Amino acid sequence: MPIHQTLRGAQVPVHIFTDDIDAQALRQLHNIASLPIVHPHVAAMPDVHAGIGATVGSVIPTRGAIIPAAVGVDIGCGMNAVRTTLTASDLPDNLARLRSAIEAEVPVGFEQHEWSRVQGSRQARAVRPLGDRLAHIVERHRGIAKMLRQFERTWICQAGTLGGGNHFIEICLDEEQRVWIMLHSGSRGIGNVIGRYFIAAAQKDMRRHQLKLPDADLAYFSEGSTVFDDYVEAVDWAQDYALLNRSEMMRRVLDVLAKHAPPFRLDGEAINCHHNYIARETHGNEDLYVTRKGAISARQGELGIIPGSMGARSFIVRGKGNPESFCSCSHGAGRSMSRSEAKRRFNRFDLAEQTAGIECRKDGGVVDEIPAAYKNIDAVMAHQSDLVEVVHTLRQVVCIKG
Repeated sequence: MPIHQTLRGAQVPVHIFTDDIDAQALRQLHNIASLPIVHPHVAAMPDVHAGIGATVGSVIPTRGAIIPAAVGVDIGCGMNAVRTTLTASDLPDNLARLRSAIEAEVPVGFEQHEWSRVQGSRQARAVRPLGDRLAHIVERHRGIAKMLRQFERTWICQAGTLGGGNHFIEICLDEEQRVWIMLHSGSRGIGNVIGRYFIAAAQKDMRRHQLKLPDADLAYFSEGSTVFDDYVEAVDWAQDYALLNRSEMMRRVLDVLAKHAPPFRLDGEAINCHHNYIARETHGNEDLYVTRKGAISARQGELGIIPGSMGARSFIVRGKGNPESFCSCSHGAGRSMSRSEAKRRFNRFDLAEQTAGIECRKDGGVVDEIPAAYKNIDAVMAHQSDLVEVVHTLRQVVCIKG
């Protein structure tokens, strides 16, 4: 059943769509709700957990200002999913070979495409329209280029790459045994650099104006300033780059699948959704900047993706447009413990047990992503039945992580 509680005592209330929330996350939500720029309330999704400054799984509406750390450093991180005409019986018997082929085509972890192979390629042509926009940003903020090694090449070579952490590529089956491809990634190194650069700039700006904040990571830019406009431009760019990154990965995965399965086509709408981003939206007849940090848009009828962990099922959902959540829902299961705590409590044998039947890495390098480190996805979904309805339930048979 849905759970909706309200945290009071700050400048605005916090509407929380779960009872599974720790003390640190509550403190962060209280800090956010104490800022004078936040209005009319903050919404905390069922996957809510502590982040850096701002809580992961929160929706933060602001008037005339934006908090860079609320967006975070994985700007535009999100999901892409497509359904194919293939069924489970069409998949190869050797799923390990399919996983290896995808990993050979899509660099994971710290790897990226080789510059010698990118030059003049389809990938280079795809990213070229973003080049002039990025040059315009870096011309005014040269520190961005200095923060990324081999800047001019890296952002191009990282298009179509997965990264590490909770990013993944999965081959899934739905309730009709139809094959889906689902992936999760963001704006890679360039997005991280843009995020860190502007978070530091906001903190410097707060010190210059001697504004006291409940947390230095909640420093913000006010509308009307040059740096505000520059940050919005940079975030828009990073969101577009993240979208292109996922599109390029999806193209590569489909090419690999075509070599390992019978002929197929895509069936239905391709679903794309950011979950670390800013949008200008109208709520309650007010124009607001809505920051979704670990949350996705769930307007009436809008399709979205809510993944579980690497051992739990995922969901294709349709939004209900609930105004209390600013037409939003969770972006996943949400962590129940830190990465360091997961590594302390579990080992590769636990990981193998919890991912039985799934073709994936089962070594110590991804123990921090073990299913037990995440909240129960079924409980998360039950808490947001007022926000979304389930359209498809997916279970992964192949999971690729960095």
